[in-house]
Amino acid sequence: QVQLVESGGGLVQPGESLRLSCAASGITLGYYAIGWFRQAPGKEREGVACISSRIASGNRISYGDSVKGRFTVSRDNALVYLQMNNVKPEDAGVYYCARKVVEPQFCTLDSSMYDAWGQGTTVTVSS
Repeated sequence: QVQLVESGGGLVQPGESLRLSCAASGITLGYYAIGWFRQAPGKEREGVACISSRIASGNRISYGDSVKGRFTVSRDNALVYLQMNNVKPEDAGVYYCARKVVEPQFCTLDSSMYDAWGQGTTVTVSS
């Protein structure tokens, strides 16, 4: 059974940094593209960043326009990370990581292409 688990959320002040992690059980994370998505209260889910399969393609990366230049997605053998720098109040929400099985050598911010999701970790931005 595939299970994705996000961690690293918390309270952060505007301008500060936070690093989220995505771990998996039941699968080898490196075979798949992984996306980061977020959802703020009353808003639709938004694609934040994605990284393609480490094994299949050598980590192609894409970012949502609202986080370009501030967030960085990366991965190692076991985890996928989302480094959030210069956090803004509008970055608050629940952050999810998700697995993309089809064409893992490519990543996309289209959430419909992802088949397994974590429970989310909450990021709160407040001064």
